[in-house]
Amino acid sequence: MIFDPAVVGIILFGGLILLIVLRIPVAYALALAVVPVLLLEPRLTPVMLLQRMLKSYDSFILLSVPFFIMAANVMNASGITNKLIRFSKALVGHLPGGLAHVNVVVSMFFAGISGSSTADAAGIGSVLIPAMIKEKYDRFFTVAVTACSSVMGVIIPPSIIMVVWGGVSNTSVAALFLAGFVPGVMVALSQMGLVHIFSIKRKYPKEHAMDWKELGLSFKAAILPGITPVIIIGGIVGGFVTPTEASLLAVAYALFLALFVYRTIKPGKVSSLLLDTAKLGGLSLFAVGTASIYGWVLAYYRLPGFMVQAIGYITNSPTVMLFIIVGLFLIVGTFMDAIPAIVIMTPLLMPLAEYAGIHPLHYAISGIVALSFGLITPPYGLCLLISSEIGGINSMDAIKEVGIFLAIMLLVLSAIVVFPGLTMFLPRLFMPEFL
Repeated sequence: MIFDPAVVGIILFGGLILLIVLRIPVAYALALAVVPVLLLEPRLTPVMLLQRMLKSYDSFILLSVPFFIMAANVMNASGITNKLIRFSKALVGHLPGGLAHVNVVVSMFFAGISGSSTADAAGIGSVLIPAMIKEKYDRFFTVAVTACSSVMGVIIPPSIIMVVWGGVSNTSVAALFLAGFVPGVMVALSQMGLVHIFSIKRKYPKEHAMDWKELGLSFKAAILPGITPVIIIGGIVGGFVTPTEASLLAVAYALFLALFVYRTIKPGKVSSLLLDTAKLGGLSLFAVGTASIYGWVLAYYRLPGFMVQAIGYITNSPTVMLFIIVGLFLIVGTFMDAIPAIVIMTPLLMPLAEYAGIHPLHYAISGIVALSFGLITPPYGLCLLISSEIGGINSMDAIKEVGIFLAIMLLVLSAIVVFPGLTMFLPRLFMPEFL
């Protein structure tokens, strides 16, 4: 049986949606969805499932994924996160709703270290959610602000999913890191503005009056952890190290701080951190493998070209086309983790971006930001699930507050789509040769 692109698209997308509805984990659903095509198409064979998975792992840049996860685990386990929280309290704790502002600001700082939104939600949420509830903050608001601020973990560099995007699309990871900084800060500022409105309306308390001495002391305590993004981003942008080498440096530096400077981790505990990293890294990389065969089958049947023909009749405007692409990423992000979504959707939608004349960096950051929102939108919504579990509520109970934050964040995403300069400014400044 010879399939045409339309039939393959129906089988792959329909099969994937059906399997997800049946609550099959996405990583397995991606592999199972392609099996009918591999079995029935005489030019293909089921053995290709394993062949393409193994080939996808032959990527030096993917080694950075477990290293960034390890760096985040060390930061959380060693108490380094608490130093960032202390500095954030000194910086914004004097504002109405001080702890809620702290929640956003510390997520921004932690994003510059970990590259992981889930590590942000778990590490920061475990400290600030109980503290906010103790201070009489609404439980649903507390969960919402924790979950929504954690998405900055994959927008502000360094970012694990930017590394994956760069590997899949052959886009400069250094340029992606630079391009993500301004959008990430915009998300933070928009959330702080909303927190301020909530705090005034609900009379949430200030933490303390402005204390310049404490600000100086907390800043001094946070300097060493704060050097981490300088090592990672400076090393990559300066051309001294690759993203994978930078991620290994981040692990080494985090372990140095934890074992020898702060001495908050015993050497014997490193093995348990390695085990946790292996579990999380294995899940992510398994999803990369199954997504790669799914994406390969789509490419084999020229589904990207088919989509260009279909959507190309609608518009060739870069802005309108990018809104369409972002809409697709938003939909996919609601039921799929960002890493497999990138492996599948990036090469699938890239011809549409090229057709409309959208710069690869603008396309990349718009897609990454859109996918990050999937971390707070059901049914996937992993950061929302983590925060809800810590807050002791059902994730759907906080959906109203999450929806308000998401509306503001969508306005930021719209600004990113309409104004390419927001993403291109820093790459043009520091890496004009790339552009």
